Amino acid sequence: MTNHRTTPALLHPFSKPASNSYHRLVRAEGVRVWDDKGNEYIDALGSLWYCQVGYGRREIIDAISKQLEQMSVYNTFAPWANGPAETVAERISTLSPLDGSRVFLCCSGSESVDSAIKLARLVHQLRGDHDRQIIVRRTRGYHGVNMGGTSVQGIAGNRENWGDLLPHVVEIDPDDIESAARLFAESGDRIAAVISEPMQGAGGVHTPVDGYLERLRELCTANGALLMFDEVISGFGRTGSWFASQTYGVTPDLITFAKGVTSGYQPMGGVIISRGVCDVLESDPNFLMRHGYTYSGHPAAAAAALANIDIIENEGLVERANHVGERLSAGLDSMVGDGILKEVRGVGAVWAGELPETYSDARALEVRDHMTSNGVICRAAGNSMVFCPPLVIDDADIDCCIDTLAQALSVVGGDQ
Repeated sequence: MTNHRTTPALLHPFSKPASNSYHRLVRAEGVRVWDDKGNEYIDALGSLWYCQVGYGRREIIDAISKQLEQMSVYNTFAPWANGPAETVAERISTLSPLDGSRVFLCCSGSESVDSAIKLARLVHQLRGDHDRQIIVRRTRGYHGVNMGGTSVQGIAGNRENWGDLLPHVVEIDPDDIESAARLFAESGDRIAAVISEPMQGAGGVHTPVDGYLERLRELCTANGALLMFDEVISGFGRTGSWFASQTYGVTPDLITFAKGVTSGYQPMGGVIISRGVCDVLESDPNFLMRHGYTYSGHPAAAAAALANIDIIENEGLVERANHVGERLSAGLDSMVGDGILKEVRGVGAVWAGELPETYSDARALEVRDHMTSNGVICRAAGNSMVFCPPLVIDDADIDCCIDTLAQALSVVGGDQ
């Protein structure tokens, strides 16, 4: 059979389809990965914001293997359940700030966000408030790439070229709370929910302006809307608390999670559902919630999550996130003092250094590539360099990341 392809069969996510320029990784251990040419890299991004406990953790690998041997897979659609799924839901509920909550499980952050959007609208439909369909998003927000998440994310480029997206979505300013106040004054009786990352991650690591999240909570409560926190990046110790909503002291109605729940060892995501929302869902004993995924509550993924949470607890990694962040931010702040960086932003163990105005987004990618060539993986978000390392990273490796960034900036330089 003739093969008419001129590119590899694998179509990479967030890639240029015509490109075939990739580092093919073959091994990972601790905070390091190796490619097929023998190059070694410090992973200062936790793969994609998620590997809290580092790579090659035997505890998680063994938990997955044991579960696969005992019962590899079975669905959790009614009337079926499995022990690991039930146990991890209880564990997550207990760790969360939502007392009496229940946990819906799925396979990714994107599925989590789409589930939360549907749940938010469902609650109002069940209450008979059929006009409440507006979902409010913040500029810069990233909420995955399923149809709902694409519609409600505030990174404009990610919404382009897909045709018509979800209707009834309105955007507010990410820093000026008066933007939200005006919208509620105009359309408060039609707003189903506001979706927000407590700390905006993929949009460049932006922490909330003082009082912003608190006021957002007040506006939602006063107008009968739900507040949804997207904690796909910020959950499971990343901000120095189990969830960023605890770090900032603001309690939402729904929390989406994924990434750090298993440190990426198995795909898992979900939604933590507050008691108030659950009360609506449970009010009619004959109501059937027609939503769920084939792999919701996958037993091996649940086993991975339980082992991962054990490691985070036993090794004090929630507290360690603050130490990692203090050392990272100190190094980045010193570069601001030297005029090498414009600004430093972050919380816990996720930080960004914004480059001076002379650096375009394209030049920032050159800085990233130079760092990669010198053995440190980070991410360019616009013209900011982003760090989100495993929480087990040691001080010497943190310092190496900072030194490598400084060296890359001295070599690449800004646009002329």
